[in-house]
Amino acid sequence: MQFAIQSGVIRFGDFVTKAGRQSPYFFNAGLFDDGAKLGRLASFYADALESSGVAYDMLFGPAYKGIGLAAALAVELARRGRNVGFAYNRKEAKDHGEGGSLVGAPVRGRVVIVDDVISAGTAIGESVRLIRAAGADPAAVLIALDRQEKAAVDGRTLELSAVQHVRREHGVPVVAVADLDALLATLAAAGDPELARWLPQVRDYRERYGVDQASAT
Repeated sequence: MQFAIQSGVIRFGDFVTKAGRQSPYFFNAGLFDDGAKLGRLASFYADALESSGVAYDMLFGPAYKGIGLAAALAVELARRGRNVGFAYNRKEAKDHGEGGSLVGAPVRGRVVIVDDVISAGTAIGESVRLIRAAGADPAAVLIALDRQEKAAVDGRTLELSAVQHVRREHGVPVVAVADLDALLATLAAAGDPELARWLPQVRDYRERYGVDQASAT
């Protein structure tokens, strides 16, 4: 979490989320925008995946942010001695050359979907359908941050978070590198007054939009 803050990937201020909420913080994985940052992020992804105990055969990156994340993670896993294939989807199916909507290694076996965050679960749902249509099994979803807040799906506010919604809808476990609780703990321990001053606002946001973690099943 400290790395994300230092990299400017988590920023504090006044932001409007995709659900239309005023949020005191914003997470943008697109700002892991150089080799050093992306490499370190991949190491955190690899740590989380290895700690989860999920059995898997390959990686899948949903277009667009998931593509670079899955590729970086595949490189890191190979560096650690586990060489697995990765694939990704096109937003629009290609009608020439090899055609189709999937690119990369053949989608088979147990597949880990790699993305940055889950907002409404739409991209994850599409990935699950593509993987199952290819005859493979989605083994888990691996994300950088679980915001742990009520999901907004099709104009409705759920009592479940987006992560919980994905687990329930698709029967797939979700592994997060970090979550909102970790962000709160980081702010509470911050020695920098400029950073620590955001703690009350993030706590208030958690109180207003947070979910009951016990309702995940």
